Amino acid sequence: MTSTEIVLLVVAIVVVLLIVAAVLAAARKKKRTQELRGTFGDEYDRTVETSDKRRDAERELGQRKQEHEKLDIRPLSSASRQRYLTAWDGVQSRFVDNPVLALSEADALLTQLLDERGFPTGDSRESERMLSVEHGRVLEGFRAGHAIEQANTSNQADTEQVRQGMLHFRQVFEELVSEDSGEPHPRDDRDLSDDTRHDGSRDDATSVRDQDRLR
Repeated sequence: MTSTEIVLLVVAIVVVLLIVAAVLAAARKKKRTQELRGTFGDEYDRTVETSDKRRDAERELGQRKQEHEKLDIRPLSSASRQRYLTAWDGVQSRFVDNPVLALSEADALLTQLLDERGFPTGDSRESERMLSVEHGRVLEGFRAGHAIEQANTSNQADTEQVRQGMLHFRQVFEELVSEDSGEPHPRDDRDLSDDTRHDGSRDDATSVRDQDRLR
């Protein structure tokens, strides 16, 4: 074999190795993307859309998974679960007379529940990031509920927005309080009243009807 043939053979081997490496890298990237899509669902697309590059988005989502694995996520005990269910029923009942206060109480109760389950609660953004790993289906409700509560705190939310905020928080609450318990929260599919005015006042007929809806 001449020196020229040896050089050509070496070049051919290098090219083949580069092609194989590229194929393997593409396969790993595809697998990672599929795994992240499977874990985060719609949150994957949202993160990609709000990032400059898909690579940056996938790095962020991968970081969330790593941070989530370090958390001590715990199921509720039966006693704690019942305590939260009772507390939520009280909050929902108070919505009839004072929707503004009830929404703030719902936010506080949900924060307490997250903390007891082992999620970070010091910053709502961090709570969102960790919820997105295993609770992506209620993530938008969590975000929307907090946005409405912020508007509610500054008296910028109307009655319908406050009602929607309660519904968002209820969705998140039910998922977190029921997980691993084996006993789903008996959901009340009847709407929260949209007849309650933002100042909490109502006529007597509305009061009776709202009490029936929220029982």
